[in-house]
Parts: sequence; structure tokens; C-alpha cells
Amino acid sequence: MHRIQILKNKNVFITGASGGLGEQIALEFAKRGCNLYLTGRDTEKLKNIIGQIKESNYDVSATCQVGDLRSLDDITFLIKEARKNLGQIDVLVNCAGEFMVSALSETSIQDFDNCFNVNVRAPFIFCQEFMKGMVANKWGRIINIGSSSSYSGFKNTSIYCASKHALLGLSRSLHDELKHHNVRTFCFSPGSIKTEMGKQVKGQLYETFIDPREIAEYIVFMVSFNEDMISEEVRLNRVNVQ
Repeated sequence: MHRIQILKNKNVFITGASGGLGEQIALEFAKRGCNLYLTGRDTEKLKNIIGQIKESNYDVSATCQVGDLRSLDDITFLIKEARKNLGQIDVLVNCAGEFMVSALSETSIQDFDNCFNVNVRAPFIFCQEFMKGMVANKWGRIINIGSSSSYSGFKNTSIYCASKHALLGLSRSLHDELKHHNVRTFCFSPGSIKTEMGKQVKGQLYETFIDPREIAEYIVFMVSFNEDMISEEVRLNRVNVQ
């Protein structure tokens, strides 16, 4: 099968779809003929994405459900509903992220739990759950959205950086564990992005941030390779850092 067609009719589960990058990833997979189950915290934004997909007349199924990934009950519900709507999940995109900006001395245990529950625990659970069907089918894609903070440490973001390091470690381990089953695990780690979350980044010029559309196009392109090559760990940097 031609590489462009590899993703056609695949079922894709995307967290953080109501965010700027998640939305663009959803739209890009829809263009490739994928069926979608989208979740995020903003109902109106999720419905807007579904509307865009319908207006584009893509021959795909697209469903959304609001959920809070800090809640184990919500995670369990989302897994159940995704399977009810799509059945087998072929592509998992862990895009949801909690960006915690605070000096370590002013950070609470609750802050720590909130950040790690969204950025690490939820991806762990979704990977553990959906990889079963991927392994059985001998085909799957797990896409974890890391960050430049997966490789560096910055003041006032100690918890966030630690969580993204953890997600990178999880991705590396899953890559090694699942590659022989033709289940490919990716960790894409972009620098600052032109999104609402990106506006929280201080001391950097927002105009130099990366366009989320470009990142989404790159991600979907990279995961469509299906033979003997993989770029399982990709850092996406700004051209002009100021």
C-alpha cells in the first residue's frame, strides 16, 4: 500500500484535542481519511472541530467527549466510549498537557499531582489499554507529545519539565517493548508553539513560536511511514529563537 494511504480508515484517539496543537492534529488525521474520537476540557471547541470536519466533507467518523484526565473515572469512561464508537483504536495521540509555572518553593503536592496525572499517568493508562489491540492486530501508532522540556530544565517549571522527561522515558521504553509487534511509538518534542498555552511562556518572542499546523503536518507525515525506518524520537525547534 502506498505510504499516503497507510492511515486511511484508521481509528484515532486524541487527547487534548480542544487545544491549539490537538485541534490541528485532529484535522490533519481527518484529511488522511481517519476516523476520530476526540477528547479535551472544552466542549464548544471540540464541537467546533467536529463541525469543521463535517463541513470539509471528509468521509470519516468524528466523535467528541469532554473529559478531565486528572480523574481516573473520566479516563475509564473515555476508554469505554471510544471503543463503543470506534471499536479498535489504531492510533493513540497523547496531546493533552498541563503547563505548571511556579517556583518549586511555591508549588504544592496538589500541583504536582495535577501535572503528573495529565502529562504522565493518563498517557500511561491509555498506552497500556489501547496497545493490547494494536499488538493483536500487528499494527499501531502511539504518539506522545513531549516538549523541549523533555530534554532541558528551566526555572519555575520544575514539575512540568520533570513530567515531560517522564513521558520521554515512557516513550523510549514502549518503543523498545512494542517495535517487534509493528506497533510504533513516537515522542515528538516541539519548542514553544503559537497556542494559548504558548502565551504563558515568559521571556520569549511569541512571533517566533512554531505554527501548530506545521507541527501537525509533520507528525502525521512521519507516522505514515510503514516499512523499515522510524524516527521514534523527534525534536522540533524554532528557526529563530529570540
